[in-house]
Amino acid sequence: MEPGLISKKDLLQQTGISYGQLYRWKRKNLIPEDWFIRKSTFTGQETFFPRDKMLARVERILSMKEGDLSLDDIADAVSPDLGGVSLSVSRVAETGIASEVALGVFAELHPEATTLVFGELLSLYVLDQLLGTGDISREEGRGVLSTLEEQTPAFEGSDGDLLCVRKMGVLLCAVVSSSAELRFESGARTVARVNMQESVEALGARLQ
Repeated sequence: MEPGLISKKDLLQQTGISYGQLYRWKRKNLIPEDWFIRKSTFTGQETFFPRDKMLARVERILSMKEGDLSLDDIADAVSPDLGGVSLSVSRVAETGIASEVALGVFAELHPEATTLVFGELLSLYVLDQLLGTGDISREEGRGVLSTLEEQTPAFEGSDGDLLCVRKMGVLLCAVVSSSAELRFESGARTVARVNMQESVEALGARLQ
């Protein structure tokens, strides 16, 4: 088995959920389609999942079910419909979605903007997380934000990761499929890999 993956059999055994529950959750969009990864094995075709994300999602669903929430309520929580959300720049600062530093980077790219739609809020939120951890500098933030704004829409409805790689002091960014295993030339190192779906959920919780 590839590192970072868990088989369907092991998932069911480890979490105690049933085959029926798993696919009911899939139909309700509690688990993204992209997380069901079909691979050839010596026994034939088997289904695998991204281990850490899948175990965290199952734990979250089970904990919410203990609170007597319906599957529809849980689906709204883990996959909220945020397409119509927008906030003024001043409101973004007030709610703490992004720091003044991140907002400053955004203002450099969009000096006339007064209102941010959800896609822009998401890009800004991810940028702020990277700036906050020190993974990137403020100067690099413009390139990161541009990459997010240009490439993230292509992954709408699927699971993508923002990938930041540094070599010889130069930062390169891309948005890739979450299931992609990437190997780089010598001297290049992954600075950050941010799952966009997890960021959508985190931002959605802030906006509710």
